[in-house]
Amino acid sequence: MISADAIRGYIDLIVLSLLKRQPSYAYDLAKTITEVSDGEYTIKQTTLYTALKRLESAGLAASYAGVSDSGKSRTYYRLTSEGTAHLAAKVSEWEDTKTLIDRFAKGAH
Repeated sequence: MISADAIRGYIDLIVLSLLKRQPSYAYDLAKTITEVSDGEYTIKQTTLYTALKRLESAGLAASYAGVSDSGKSRTYYRLTSEGTAHLAAKVSEWEDTKTLIDRFAKGAH
């Protein structure tokens, strides 16, 4: 299992990447995060809601009222155009970070 500390700086990237696929609501996002990570990471609800509010406040995501497939009222989130640009920058940053960390990790063997 991957620790929450290892993921902390990448929560926004994870959430924005899922919102790029399609608008969604918090419970569905949490479920998808667990599924995509093959159970190696489960996001806490408080962490997810905090991230969604932060992304919305920054203009990277927008919320709207909707109804889920089960008929329940939900607050959905969608990616904004600013969010799309921010996501691209964060993905590029991640690739640079991974390349750098890989250099050190390979030397540790």
